[in-house]
Amino acid sequence: MAGGKLQDRLQAEEDVRVGVDRFPERQPIGTAADDLGRDYSEPPPAPLFEASELSSWSFYRAGIAEFVATFLFLYVTVLTVMGVSKSSPSKCGTVGIQGIAWAFGGMIFALVYCTAGVSGGHINPAVTFGLLLARKLSLTRAVYYVVMQCLGAVCGAGVVKALVGRALYESAGGGANAVGPGYTKGDGLGAEIVGTFVLVYTVFSATDAKRSARDSHVPVLAPLPIGFAVFLVHLATIPITGTGINPARSLGAAIIYDSPHGWHGHWIFWVGPFTGAALAAVYHQVVIRAIPFKSSAHY
Repeated sequence: MAGGKLQDRLQAEEDVRVGVDRFPERQPIGTAADDLGRDYSEPPPAPLFEASELSSWSFYRAGIAEFVATFLFLYVTVLTVMGVSKSSPSKCGTVGIQGIAWAFGGMIFALVYCTAGVSGGHINPAVTFGLLLARKLSLTRAVYYVVMQCLGAVCGAGVVKALVGRALYESAGGGANAVGPGYTKGDGLGAEIVGTFVLVYTVFSATDAKRSARDSHVPVLAPLPIGFAVFLVHLATIPITGTGINPARSLGAAIIYDSPHGWHGHWIFWVGPFTGAALAAVYHQVVIRAIPFKSSAHY
């Protein structure tokens, strides 16, 4: 009996060995994955100031793309907020939280797809700030992007105000962000930090150069998880803050609404997203990619 068990065990080990030889691991995991090479090299960090950018048309074209994208983003999303009717007899008669979340997530998906090849498709100062901390772009370009994003947001919200009636615009609070009833400013700040972390971490993961070199489909699909992350964060935090996670979006709506309601606690929608973006950048670069601990020989 003992001999039979031993024979069965040896046969099982042989089956495993043959199986491994016949069907090798398609995608190595752990440290083995780092040795694949696959024509990948770590992009060098962007300089803080690059004077040559200022004489390049592509630099200004990228800023214009950010302006137009943020303009369209605010136009569609704030106009969607105007479609919410609190007095509707049924949920089918109004857009609702789900509709607003879809509008924000869907527009980010579409606009990132359209502008990624021109400007990187940031459309959000928090995203730009996170990528700046990771040295993915220069300080010059980051400041330029943020200015253009904020200008585009103001113009987009302004067009919405010009289109809808004053009564509807006022009843919807101009689409401005504010901490909801029953929540404290601390709650709002926490929601903005975590929500922006989710977004910026998704941006880093979806656009990772090493992942793109390994999986050819990643660059094509990158806008999808980014837009979906925006959608999910809106579903979770609209009741808390109206969901900012984008300082340009919050600023544009507040400026055009021009009411104490729009400015009350406005700092939350800058401190929260910038803090969340910084945490996401550190987490991805230091923990996930472990870039500070790598030598150039291991890139």
